[in-house]
Amino acid sequence: MGRKRYYSLAVQDNEADIYIYGDIVSWPWLESDVSSYNLAQEIKGLEVDTINVYINSYGGEVAEGLAIYNALRRHKAKVRTVCDGFACSAASVVFMAGDERVMSNASLLMIHNAWMLAMGDQNDLRKNAGDLEIINAATIQAYLNHVNISEDKLKEMMDAETWISAADALEMGFATQVVNPATTDKAAASLRQRQQMRDAILSRQSQRSSLDVDALAARLKELMAQEKPEPEPEPEPQSNRLFHFLEALADKLGGVD
Repeated sequence: MGRKRYYSLAVQDNEADIYIYGDIVSWPWLESDVSSYNLAQEIKGLEVDTINVYINSYGGEVAEGLAIYNALRRHKAKVRTVCDGFACSAASVVFMAGDERVMSNASLLMIHNAWMLAMGDQNDLRKNAGDLEIINAATIQAYLNHVNISEDKLKEMMDAETWISAADALEMGFATQVVNPATTDKAAASLRQRQQMRDAILSRQSQRSSLDVDALAARLKELMAQEKPEPEPEPEPQSNRLFHFLEALADKLGGVD
């Protein structure tokens, strides 16, 4: 009894559906693994008009991804690849095999340079680095067959190990269609209403802040005025003080019997 495969192929109404929901490897071990040999054998005899390939995979071996890409491109049927979740690394190469490449607004691509584990002397390591450059060139060509960005830009993105949103994938040509777009007419109107409400709130807050500052300044001025000491009366001139003294003395003497 053969081992159960997590990926599957079903044919109905002149269309074939393939699900790649696992790692892309040369030697399938887990039920979720898929190899180029097994997939190529399954699609070789398909007499259908359309092959739908649904992908949710972190990728795997570069050679396997390139082989699946070429097998799908070689088939006479129209190929429609759909990124259901992640299409990373080698899986992103498989995604590029679609004549139609569909992403959801809740899915992502990831592209990066090929890498390997290496050991040996300096000559071995230099050779490995050269081999990786050649392997990268094949992967780059698979992308360049479809994208509308320059090779330099693509290499820059691969150097940086770049995650690509559905909107960016559509703009750069990795995808040809995005389903469940984030902005519908209703959503756009709602967004505008929320923005207008936000602007109104901020405007009121700004006006209130300005009024609060003016009121605070007026109150502070009032308190400072209340705390300011009353000016002391100017001292009487010396001549006035002597006159008042003599006047008081005369009144006292006049009152003596």
